[in-house]
Amino acid sequence: MHTVKHNYTSLPEPLRCTGSMDSRELRFSRAMVFAINEINNSSELLPGITLGYQIHDSCASVPVAVQVTFQLINGLHPLFDTGEKCSQSGIVTVVVGESGSTPSISMSRIIGSFGIPQVSHFATCACLSDKQQYPTFFRTIPSDQFQADALAKLVKHFGWTWIGAVRSDSDYGNNGMASFLRAARKEGICVEYSESFYRTHPHSRIQRVADVISRSTAMVVVAFVASGDMRLLLEELARQPSPPRQWIGSESWVTDPEMLRFTFCAGAIGFGIQRSVIPGLRDFLLDLSPAKVAGSSMLTEFWEDAFNCQLGKRAGTGERVCDGTEDIQNLQNPYTDTSQLRVTNMVYKAVYAIAHAIHNVVCQERNSTIQCDRFIKTEPAQVLDQLKRVNFTRNGYQVSFDANGDPVATYELVNWQRNENGGIDFVTVGHYDASLPAGQEFHMSRDLTWAKGSTQVPVSVCSESCPPGTRKVLQKGKPICCYDCIPCAEGEFSNITDSSDCFPCPEEFWPNAERNLCLRKPVEFLSFHEVLGIILAAFSVGGACLAIVTATVFFRHRASAIVRANNSELSFLLLFSLTLCFLCSLTFIGRPSEWSCMLRHTAFGITFVLCISCVLGKTIVVLMAFRATLPGSNVMKWFGPAQQRMTVVFFTFVQALICTLWLVLKPPFPIKNLTTYKERIILECALGSAIGFWAVLGYIGLLAVLCFVLAVLARKLPDNFNEAKLITFSMLIFCAVWITFIPAYVSSPGKFTVAVEIFAILASSFALILCIFAPKCFIILFRPEKNTKKHLMSKNYS
Repeated sequence: MHTVKHNYTSLPEPLRCTGSMDSRELRFSRAMVFAINEINNSSELLPGITLGYQIHDSCASVPVAVQVTFQLINGLHPLFDTGEKCSQSGIVTVVVGESGSTPSISMSRIIGSFGIPQVSHFATCACLSDKQQYPTFFRTIPSDQFQADALAKLVKHFGWTWIGAVRSDSDYGNNGMASFLRAARKEGICVEYSESFYRTHPHSRIQRVADVISRSTAMVVVAFVASGDMRLLLEELARQPSPPRQWIGSESWVTDPEMLRFTFCAGAIGFGIQRSVIPGLRDFLLDLSPAKVAGSSMLTEFWEDAFNCQLGKRAGTGERVCDGTEDIQNLQNPYTDTSQLRVTNMVYKAVYAIAHAIHNVVCQERNSTIQCDRFIKTEPAQVLDQLKRVNFTRNGYQVSFDANGDPVATYELVNWQRNENGGIDFVTVGHYDASLPAGQEFHMSRDLTWAKGSTQVPVSVCSESCPPGTRKVLQKGKPICCYDCIPCAEGEFSNITDSSDCFPCPEEFWPNAERNLCLRKPVEFLSFHEVLGIILAAFSVGGACLAIVTATVFFRHRASAIVRANNSELSFLLLFSLTLCFLCSLTFIGRPSEWSCMLRHTAFGITFVLCISCVLGKTIVVLMAFRATLPGSNVMKWFGPAQQRMTVVFFTFVQALICTLWLVLKPPFPIKNLTTYKERIILECALGSAIGFWAVLGYIGLLAVLCFVLAVLARKLPDNFNEAKLITFSMLIFCAVWITFIPAYVSSPGKFTVAVEIFAILASSFALILCIFAPKCFIILFRPEKNTKKHLMSKNYS
């Protein structure tokens, strides 16, 4: 637009446009004329009524658009025909336009006050859906709110979470980008930068935006930019080599054929209006000759720019004159390109929507015949009311408006792909329909090409995705898309990519090494199949066999002096109890069960008391025997075989009573120990009652100490074979084993607790059998000469 300086002393010059004409916009205006001609020639729509029109060039300028708007509502157009052909004054009934959102907003604020409807074909600002501010505004192109949502879903679909954003510093760009950023935040998308500019800004501003794009780390750039503004930005980027960028465009520029000359944008994608076919339009557009062109200032300007010549008297000195050889059929520019009729169809639908509204006002169907009153005064309010209700199909395209004056939002996903000739074509690769259920709006129909001609989806992230087994930790002072990946803590897992948190495994599960899966914890117990269990079982069986062998030796030599001298009855009972002691350790090996838990502790307690009772009985017998040798002593009759048996039975009965109370009141039971080891389960027997367990051990310990004390007292009694010495030594080992057992038992983890208990049982049992019976077996088997009464009764033993 041409601007002048005012001196405030004379009337300002009228506003006028400068620069070259936008041939795409000229095609839009010619499409309107084509649609009006179709309607005027129709016998079904407004038959007998001719629609008139005025076309003004706003130069995409708000001041010019405002001036034209006032001119239209006041009917001050100098060329208005006031003849009989028109039924009313030059005040317009409805307005088609404007292409830009900002001029449309300015126009709507003016004509809305007068109730004049406005139908735009290309103003997409979501703000225009506000019926309180723009009550008479309609449009045949979807609102940017739908496009912003679609662009956010598109960016999310390809996994881009780190993007740059560029917008026009206008209502179209600012509102559109604001809607996109709101939708992007909901999708978890971060924006590295958001820059704005306008074509009237200084060149340094546009250059700064280009520098930001070049220096950024974001591979993807979303541009919500008007076509004219985008042209300036791409020209600036073309001047300075920069890293390739994946452009995501709004429909304003991504389907503009004039943009295809910027080949470094190959691979760009964006949403465009559905491509359409308008029968007869191409022939109408090309039906131009110098004579027809001369009757219109806009067509004249277009003709002269397209063919670089001047028509008739307009030619100056040295300028080429149009000689009539110019052939528009061979002209290649956006005006003649009808292969991508997208916004053009929006103009076509806008005109037909208005015609249907007027038809509903002035026409009625009588006797199957449509009759229209061409002289009726059509009020804008009537047309406005009917526009809200229009619902028709033209050339297969549905036309209707919702309560906000918006149509159903449908888009094509357009990809800039190189053709065989090295040029770039618009290729439809998908569709978006906002009327479909959530999650089904987006549909891809073919493969895309990307920046640099790649067939691989480019990566644009601030931080690489965190694999399963890790969680995201935000980097301080940066957006949420910039994070570090931290491995999950012990006992926690994450099984999805980019997990914001790790979760604890269920109680009986533990994460694998990668911590991306919870596996059932291995169950551990002292088994017969593991080395430790086999060794302990072998010693247990070996000990039992040793006791049986020893009993066999004693039985075969039961008449010998050494066997008879050491109370053979108690010896056999002791060997029997030792056999049970060795075998009871086997109950500690294997998978704990309810019965095995009760059996192992009670069997251990009773058999050991039986064993210690026998040893105690033998010790008392030694003491009594030597006391009985004193003159006048009659003590042995008080501790004969019957009393010995009763002593053993009594001591054993007390332990059996303790075990019975333990089992009845609070018996041991199997449990899963989940605390000793985090990564595995220990199957073990809970004591049930700690008092019962320690009472059993305490009773055993009491008898062992008593036995030890008595054996110590009897160790120096004169005899060639004083058994008290052997009992003393065996009980010393027995007590040492069980004293060290207590801290070892308390501190040993898991199945080793059981192993310690088995070791104590086996060690004390071996101590008893070896210390008490090994010397006797040695004499019986290898020193039979000493196995005589004479030798035993001698005073000196060598």
